[in-house]
This record gives sequence, C-alpha cells and structure tokens, in this order.
Amino acid sequence: MPNDTLLTAAQGLSGDLVALRRAIHAEPETGLHTPLTRDMVRAALAGLPLTWREGPSTTGLVATLVGSGSTSGEKRRVLLRGDMDALPMPEETGLDFASRHPGVMHACGHDAHTAMLVGAARLLCARAENLPGEVQFMFQPGEEGYHGARFMLEDGLIDPLPDAAFALHVMPNAPHGIVGGRAGPLLAAADQLEIVMEGRGGHASMPHQTLDPVPVACELVLALQTMVTRRFNAHDPVVVTISRVEAGSAHNVIADRAILHGTMRSLSREHRARLHEAVRQLAAGIAGAHGLLARVTIHEGFPVTLCDPRAVEFGARVTRDLLGPESFLTLRDPIMGAEDFAYILEQVPGAMFFLGVAEHGADWASCCGIHSTRMMVDETVLPRGAALLARLGESFLVSGFDTPA
Repeated sequence: MPNDTLLTAAQGLSGDLVALRRAIHAEPETGLHTPLTRDMVRAALAGLPLTWREGPSTTGLVATLVGSGSTSGEKRRVLLRGDMDALPMPEETGLDFASRHPGVMHACGHDAHTAMLVGAARLLCARAENLPGEVQFMFQPGEEGYHGARFMLEDGLIDPLPDAAFALHVMPNAPHGIVGGRAGPLLAAADQLEIVMEGRGGHASMPHQTLDPVPVACELVLALQTMVTRRFNAHDPVVVTISRVEAGSAHNVIADRAILHGTMRSLSREHRARLHEAVRQLAAGIAGAHGLLARVTIHEGFPVTLCDPRAVEFGARVTRDLLGPESFLTLRDPIMGAEDFAYILEQVPGAMFFLGVAEHGADWASCCGIHSTRMMVDETVLPRGAALLARLGESFLVSGFDTPA
C-alpha cells in the first residue's frame, strides 16, 4: 500500500476515530475491568475478519487478524497494543464530552490509544489479502498501576508470543504529530514505598518523655535524597520521592508513628535491587540512631521499559517513510515515568513510541501534560497514529526488522 494511500484511508476514518475516542472519554473506567470500553471496541470492529480472545483476570481483548498474502519465508506475527483504563482523578477540561463520572478521567490518553488501535485494525483488515502473517491487536485495561499486561500474558491471551510488539503513547506537551523514541531504557521501573516510623507518643509539651517519630521521619526524607546522589551513578539514575507524610491528630499531641509514602524509579535491574536494599538500610539506621523502629514495605511495580535497538531503528525508518523525513525524533534521555507495556517487552523484542498531540502551532512546551486534570488531545492526530500503527505491523510482517518494503 503506498504511504499516501494508507494515510488517505486513515484520514477517511477520522470521524469514526474521534467519535470513539470521545465516547470512551465520556465513560472512563479504571482498573482491570473496563466493560463499557471493551464493548465499544467490540462494536467498532464488528463484522471484521478477527478472532477474539478474553481471559478471566481482566476485560482485556486480543483480536487476531490472519493475513492470506503470500510470503517466501516463515510467516511472522506482530502485536500492536493500546490501553483502555482511566485515572481516579477529576476532570477540569470543560469539554463537551468530559467525563460523566466524578473523580474519574482519561488523563493519560488511553482513550486516544484505543481509538488509534481500532483504526489500525480497520486499516489492516482492509489489507488482509496482502498481509503475509498475523497481527494481534491487544486492547488492555489496568495499565495505571494494575499490571494489566502481566495478567493478560498469564491468562494466555498472547500465546504464542509474537515476533515483535509495538505501542504508541500520546504526549500532549510534545510537538504536533512528531514521533519520538529511543533504544534501551525508555521508561523507568516504578515501585511504591511505605515507611512506618514507630515511636512513642505523648504530650507535645513533654517531648523528652516520648520517642517523637516526626523529626526522625523528616531526617529520613532528607537523607534519602543524599543517598540517591551519593550512592548511585548519575549515568544510571534512580529517583526516590516521598510524596505524602502522615502523623499526628492534634497540635498538642506527639504521635506514636509517622508514615511516609512515596515512589522509587530506576532504569536498570541492578540499581533497582540496590535501591531497595539501600532504602531499608538507611531507614533502619536512622530510626535506630534515635531509638525508634522503621518498618519498610516496598510494592514492586512495573519493570523498566526496554526498547529493542532493532525495533527502534525499524520504527524510525517506517515513521520517516510514512510521515516524512522530519517526523521522527530520537530522544536523548529516558523518561522516569513507567509503563506496563514493559511486561510485553521483557518477552518480545519491540518498542514504544511517543506521539505528539499538542494542537498544531501551539506552544507545546507549556501544554498540560499527562495526568493533568486539564490534559487535552488534538484529535486531528488520531488518523496519523492509526496509520503509523498499521504501517508498523504491515512492514514488520513483510520484512521483519530489515528495511521496510
């Protein structure tokens, strides 16, 4: 399919993709079970030559398209992924199709991801006679901290594994229509941290009769930042952020305990393991120095999102071929956010790419970012994303990671 024809076909789907994205945006769902969104996807792809898989752990879907095109070698299998869940946060965009559910919003662009993947499925279904292999369209809930991709893998929905996997993630504070990516770590591992500093409470006027956990907790917060800069190589960075501190019930009461909540980010397995050990050691040492006890709980989150260098180079070539020579941007540095597409990339060579969805001509650097209550998507980019996903899948089936045909 010539590139201009593919883009023209995608542009012809623009109205449907915008309508689907808005319908999903207005009915956001969180967690592993997103039945309304699942049903919208099934309806949008009804009647197409797809086989469907669902599992017991989530409402995730894998739609498989088996092409009938001839090939001289072994047929390949490629996975394209879009996530479906929203965030537990209010919406303040003022859009006509804003969330109808208070405290729930599509603030990370998953509504756009789902719409673009639906568009890619429709484009490739129209090409089924010429596709020399198999495409798996993975519609995944539970990305926002619920490990949805891991559950879908464990449920056997992606068995056999594909030969390559690709995903797009919108970026509202990035230039309109620009695609970005990098080889190696793209996004960080993310772990949740809770430290309970156990002391002995009492009257605030008699601190010498207590073991006050508050100043010890404050000392630990500062010491964690020193630890990050002095014990870890800056070229393999880690981040520790204490985002919430809980202690006390009244102005004249010293609490029995202080609780610290936070996040830990890392870009390698080695530093992730070292960071866990170092946090436990530091918390125990500082607490012990003041006669207190520290209890550290770490909830492991997503692993590092590692993009295969072959897949990134392939994606860059496909993007420039489809969208123009200036359309791909190689990112210099990783982003310390996290993504559970990492579970797929642990088992399958592939890559995630970012797609700029700031309004054309806008000061993109000042646009509200993902997870903002005012995050916006320029919907004119949706056909571009759908076409790119389709082209990535089609080209991989034809040539693997070699130069696209």
